[in-house]
Amino acid sequence: MQTVPMRRRHPRVPAGFLVKLKVGDRTLVQKARDLSMTGMLVDCDTTSIGDEVQVELDLPNEARPVSIAGQVLRASRPYGTRAIHFMDFGWDDMFALARFLAPRLP
Repeated sequence: MQTVPMRRRHPRVPAGFLVKLKVGDRTLVQKARDLSMTGMLVDCDTTSIGDEVQVELDLPNEARPVSIAGQVLRASRPYGTRAIHFMDFGWDDMFALARFLAPRLP
């Protein structure tokens, strides 16, 4: 029996830019590998699965950083990446993220 790969509901686009992750009283500046409307993959090995994070994205053509509450869902070793699921963000931030992603989608 052949398995069919799961199709993402929200496609990812390559990112390659720096983001701020606020974890408790720490602020980390990490490189984002990819980004979607529901999460992102970042190069980071100093957070743990379950950590709640506040993500700040400086997106082009936006007047202010996008701020999104998230949670670390997966950790990958030896690559040192973390999958962050977006949990809560306001309408303005959602539209800013959509404006960034839309022209980059396949």
